[in-house]
Amino acid sequence: MQSTMQARPVNGGRRIALALSAVLAACLAVPASSYAAGDAQARASAETMNKKERIVFHVTNDDPRIWNQSLNNMNQLQKIIGKNNIDIELVVNGYGIGMLKMDSVVGNRVDEAVAEGVKVVACEQTMRGFKLTKDDMLKSVGYVPGGVIEVMQKQREGYAYLKP
Repeated sequence: MQSTMQARPVNGGRRIALALSAVLAACLAVPASSYAAGDAQARASAETMNKKERIVFHVTNDDPRIWNQSLNNMNQLQKIIGKNNIDIELVVNGYGIGMLKMDSVVGNRVDEAVAEGVKVVACEQTMRGFKLTKDDMLKSVGYVPGGVIEVMQKQREGYAYLKP
């Protein structure tokens, strides 16, 4: 059985009209809300790019090598990203609390980090456990009731977490 349909050449004008009709049909098939959603995504992406980076360092030990590495990391972040483009907080609890004392081997570096905009906070709960008072601590240090709670709150606020 032979087909009775024959292929006929389509002239150029008719091809263009068919192509335009197909494009128009495709555009009309996409709801306007899709365009609005795309715009919202673009705006959200632009807002994210303009936000400050935020990171919380969590140091719980008294190893000077770890402390120096952490302070170096903070310094490099500020250099690379820009001091005005990043919020850095160092939360200290556990055995690390001794490194925030006045006689600490990294005390000068901690003071320098604070002077450069790093927020350094000591856990008051840990201080009580080690029988330390604010008079024992570097003057540049801030305080929080609980170090782990502070870390949790920072993570809830969108801070990246780094525990060296």
